[in-house]
Amino acid sequence: MSLSDHEKILRIKHSLEKRVVTLPDGTFLPSIGQGTWYMGENPQSKNKEIKALQLGIELGMKLIDTAEMYGNGDSERLVGEVIKGLRDKVFLVSKVYPHHSGLDLIERACENSLKRLGTDHLDLYLLHWRSRVPLAETIEGMERLRKDGKIVRWGVSNFDTDDMIELWDTANGKKCMTNQVLYHLGSRGIDYDLLPWHHEHNMPIMAYSPLAQGGSLRRQLLSDPTIIEIAEKYNVQPLQIALAWTIRSNNVIAIPKATKEEHVLANAQAATIPLTIEDLNRLDEVFPKPTRKIPLDII
Repeated sequence: MSLSDHEKILRIKHSLEKRVVTLPDGTFLPSIGQGTWYMGENPQSKNKEIKALQLGIELGMKLIDTAEMYGNGDSERLVGEVIKGLRDKVFLVSKVYPHHSGLDLIERACENSLKRLGTDHLDLYLLHWRSRVPLAETIEGMERLRKDGKIVRWGVSNFDTDDMIELWDTANGKKCMTNQVLYHLGSRGIDYDLLPWHHEHNMPIMAYSPLAQGGSLRRQLLSDPTIIEIAEKYNVQPLQIALAWTIRSNNVIAIPKATKEEHVLANAQAATIPLTIEDLNRLDEVFPKPTRKIPLDII
């Protein structure tokens, strides 16, 4: 690594250290972490994916998110290889299938995830989405896992505002640390009521697919004239502006996926972009905040 590369990494790490989000238990996390959806499924890409995630850790994006659903455990196995010798530098997140979230299965599901990851605990364990299993039962299972030391804390994913209100009113529901949902410039439904609810209750959002998951929306983020103009102003790429927008507050952790080292570096650099009020207002004009309730987007 050249001196300039080393200096670049130090500068990015310093920016991420300043752009932090606080969990309800006081834990500080970088505003940009790393997602792993679809990673670990192609053996030919394995080495590149491992190097990409390890570079992210080096840059300060220590939160790595995975799930037992991703590749039927292949993503967790890949992450397990990534964190060998680095476990103390990583904030490890995984998610449980809804049909495994009852008291009869959640402990086994967690233990299987731990085996695939090669660790004895998760820093955060999320319910992937709601099912017919009562919230009270899932919470009880999460609390048992926490007391047994298999997880440090727990949260939820794909919960809309009504779900969060119900969770909050359920015994021990206030111990939830975060809610992982889809959120990016082209999908702003949570700005209407879910994100304000989280602000009010001092609980951050974790944004998955913060750069859109392909298709026309991602193309729009890449080709929109306003985004391009703002990107040129900061000498960065359009998607970096979109990611900087997602983390514009101190209450959202973005977890973009990157399978190549250059994309990891670009994601991390988004934390160095100082979007102004004028920038944000211009983006609001093109991608307006919703004026009515919109059902939660889920992919």
